[in-house]
Amino acid sequence: MLRGGVRVLDKVSIDLHPGEMLGILGANGAGKSTLLSTLAGELSIDPALHTRCPVMVNGQDLVKMRVAELARVRAVLPQKPGLAFDLGVDEVVSMGLYPFPELSRQQCSTLLDKAIAQADIALLWGRRYPELSGGEQQRVQFARTLAQLLAAVQVNGQACYLLLDEPSSSLDPAHQHGLLRAARQAADKAGAGVLIVLHDVNLAALYCDRLALMAGGGILECDKPSAALRPELLLQVYGAPAHVQAHPVHAGVPLVVFL
Repeated sequence: MLRGGVRVLDKVSIDLHPGEMLGILGANGAGKSTLLSTLAGELSIDPALHTRCPVMVNGQDLVKMRVAELARVRAVLPQKPGLAFDLGVDEVVSMGLYPFPELSRQQCSTLLDKAIAQADIALLWGRRYPELSGGEQQRVQFARTLAQLLAAVQVNGQACYLLLDEPSSSLDPAHQHGLLRAARQAADKAGAGVLIVLHDVNLAALYCDRLALMAGGGILECDKPSAALRPELLLQVYGAPAHVQAHPVHAGVPLVVFL
């Protein structure tokens, strides 16, 4: 994958399974967001590169899928979702249902209620989006993606996917865990494949089934947290020494302390 003539991704191979939560870790500039945007179909792919390493969604060739088709099988929360219009929170979240015109008014209402509850934005529902703090706007955008995913799961007879790019970066600790629990629920209860880019290694270890560690545009390791989070690999990825120990509260989960 090239950006501005510079190769950002190189020899990357990864798969995302329905019902799993896959975390993408790496230092700034490692290629995490480019990988997510490529899998979301938001970046054009060089045909020659795609021939050698095709990107597939439920057995379909990504480059041959229309935007409307993609919107019905995957929901994306970018790192900085832009919205320049003075809309109400209800209007923003309802955007997630636009790809599904066949849904009835009652079905839409039920799906929105679920997204509101899972994203914990009930207290924001009557407010205007531009008046919200950065963290509140992020939670509203997350609710939008949840509404889209829940609709896709209800309408489609195939696997659906939730792609999140640093969704917790502007949230306080309580809302970070709340968002990640909701993402985990999307995998466990809705059967979605969840791909999430995170900077917090310990949050990723706590909630994800597998972790892909990136450096220099490639994936160095992709395995369960206890296998992927090794001191020598963390040093290679982040350029900082790390100590890895057993989590004092959550059995089987590693805890990373950077030194």
